[in-house]
Amino acid sequence: DTPLTCLPGGATNVYCRLIGIPNDVVDATEHLLRLDDEWRPRRVALGRVDERHFLFASGVGLDASVVERVDAHPYRKAKFGPWYYTLCGIGTFNRRYLVNPPRVRLRAEGQEIEAVTVVAQNAGPYTYFGSRPICMVGGAELDSGELSLAALKRATPLELATLTPRLLSGRAGIVQGHRHIAGLEGVTEAVIEGVDGEPFPLQVDGDYIGEHTRVEYGVVAAGLSVVS
Repeated sequence: DTPLTCLPGGATNVYCRLIGIPNDVVDATEHLLRLDDEWRPRRVALGRVDERHFLFASGVGLDASVVERVDAHPYRKAKFGPWYYTLCGIGTFNRRYLVNPPRVRLRAEGQEIEAVTVVAQNAGPYTYFGSRPICMVGGAELDSGELSLAALKRATPLELATLTPRLLSGRAGIVQGHRHIAGLEGVTEAVIEGVDGEPFPLQVDGDYIGEHTRVEYGVVAAGLSVVS
């Protein structure tokens, strides 16, 4: 397989940070040039949702709805970064999830959980708020060949107010201590369906890819060769 690498050109550059590439494009280029004499590719896992692969994370429900709204305004996304995500998160929650939010049913590891959003991580952290890592659930590593999932079972203004400082703590254990967060580690297969057949939004690696009524998650161990 041909080894791949990446350069930072996005709003958060999550995958660059995960594999040790500097977050500045000039620094990243210099870093990769220094590796020219010591080219050591390594194998990492890929997440999979239906027939699509992802590098580090995917989400359904509220998480994906926020991504959809952010992606609709790329200029604002680039200019305001994490603050625009925050604004879109508040607006999306108030419009679509405050009253009778669409719900999904997660089946994995012998458990069945109803939630308003589920995120699947192939690595941690899930994303960044500026330089601060946002960790949803522990256990996910690029070379583990397993996914970690976090499900938010209920979303109210009060619950989100108590969850936000936990997310900003950068510690997955604190997030999973929230009474409406269910975390699953060591997952290799999972199914998510819309409750009552209702469609739900899906995103992979921060890109919105439409509405679905059912998706299957898996993992491809050592599915990609990277240089970093």
